[in-house]
Amino acid sequence: MNILLSLFWIFLKINLLSTSGSASIGLLYSETVGGLLTDEQFVQAVGLSTLLPGSDALQLAMFVGYTVAGIPGSLISIFAAVLPPTVLMLGLVLMLHRFQREAWVSRFVEGLTPAVAVLILTVAWKMFSAGGDVDWKTITLGAISFIALIKNAPAPLVLLGAGIAGIFLFQ
Repeated sequence: MNILLSLFWIFLKINLLSTSGSASIGLLYSETVGGLLTDEQFVQAVGLSTLLPGSDALQLAMFVGYTVAGIPGSLISIFAAVLPPTVLMLGLVLMLHRFQREAWVSRFVEGLTPAVAVLILTVAWKMFSAGGDVDWKTITLGAISFIALIKNAPAPLVLLGAGIAGIFLFQ
């Protein structure tokens, strides 16, 4: 069988059968070591993927694909690793788009809003009570962000603005 097709099926199967990350390492080991990789190459792949920032599963896919078949192997492996969650998310979005005008969906989302707010406040309280710095800059940035959200500013812009302001304020 073609090596690229083999890489595609291996990573598609791994990402369909496991939750990715460390749970998929055993399955990846049994699928690749002996046929495509040596034990030493697999250990290097796992070590490198845990060392670098980002998703271990995607980095393992890139490293194994590149080791076996170069850049085309890396691209095929990453495509196969990303395909299952992408298809699932597309299906979920299409389903939610179809039901967005239903009354129960809007009530569900409205019910989630206070729960998410309480969750965020709980996390913030735990961070600050564990010794986080609360000075005038932190309070001012939080108050400005809160006022912007009350005035119906787009939440992504508020987060982006607060993040950029935080970079300059807390250097």
